[in-house]
Amino acid sequence: MPRCGGRKRPWFIDVYGLLPRVKTLGFANLTPLRSSQGYAFLMADQQLTYRDAGVDIDEAQRALRAVMGSVKATYSENVVGGVGGFGALFRASFGEMEQPLLVSSIDGVGTKTKVAAMVGDYTNLGRDIVNHCVNDILCQGARPLFFLDYFGCSRLQGLMFEEVVKGMAEACQEVGASLIGGETAEMPGVYNEDEIDLVGSIVGIVDQEKKLPRGKMQVGDAVIGIASNGLHTNGYTLARRALFEVGGLSVRDPMPSLGRTIGAEMLRPHRCYFNAVYPILQDTEQVYAVAHITGGGLYDNIPRVLPSDVRVVIEKRSWTPLPIFQMIQGLGNIPEPEMYRAFNMGIGLVMIVDRFIASAVVQRLNDAGESAAIIGEVQPGSNEVQIL
Repeated sequence: MPRCGGRKRPWFIDVYGLLPRVKTLGFANLTPLRSSQGYAFLMADQQLTYRDAGVDIDEAQRALRAVMGSVKATYSENVVGGVGGFGALFRASFGEMEQPLLVSSIDGVGTKTKVAAMVGDYTNLGRDIVNHCVNDILCQGARPLFFLDYFGCSRLQGLMFEEVVKGMAEACQEVGASLIGGETAEMPGVYNEDEIDLVGSIVGIVDQEKKLPRGKMQVGDAVIGIASNGLHTNGYTLARRALFEVGGLSVRDPMPSLGRTIGAEMLRPHRCYFNAVYPILQDTEQVYAVAHITGGGLYDNIPRVLPSDVRVVIEKRSWTPLPIFQMIQGLGNIPEPEMYRAFNMGIGLVMIVDRFIASAVVQRLNDAGESAAIIGEVQPGSNEVQIL
């Protein structure tokens, strides 16, 4: 008997490929149902439910109730109506700003979710998506106000959902953002079993006089790199191909000298730089630009914050790429320029600052728990990055 929504129903009979012969077999009182496994039939006196079709509304409601405490713990005094309504309400009160600008961004965890499924660990995916979005709007100088998520799956597994949402809530609390809404989409046939899709949307605020990038960047200004702790949320399709398909490794294989598996290394959470960087942005106008190093790497992300008449030259000797990147490159025989375009290569965030305060900014970042260094400088050019 086929499974519908993961539950056996004794009134289903598999007759794969025999639909044209139903009446001759004496099944005139059966209603044909098409499933991914073939044809099944429902007795005329039985009723079909949404759960039979693969969508369990009761489980979705139970899972939501289980995380509501964590979600409500993120609410600020400006949350007027959060999860549960048709729309969330947030009070737009920014009295401390003269010209407040709303900053929005949306992104996804991508195929890191496939690695999570391979390992069976979804714990940090919620942190991944919140931290990614927070870093994105930090590049405009913004602090986060509220966050919304999309959780898509084939069949909702409550404990998995709770892990992900609680991770989101914890990450939101750490930066003062309110998790005020989301969408849970259970779509059998669209997503594969045990895999999920995770997307987040964030809205933040910045006063116009403090928005980034600022137009004061000059030749000779310093480029500061802040370390990542791994792939973050980009490059996983290439990484999986190199490590698992070409290299023949598995998520259970060890990472040499690190004391953890490849799977654990690939699932390290995306770092959030807000608490280290935002205070610096408030204290000085000599930080001219911030770039989040995501898909496209250093080559594609730094030009997004450069004027048209300068370039950035990066000294790759300034840091050592993490072992996971070296393993991916070696097993996949990936050219170095491709590595620096597909991955962050160990640099998660770049700041372009006045050269006279660069050392002080690096010290302040390191004191805040980051690992930062001067990795390059601004030179005359045409809105590009050169890595030497």
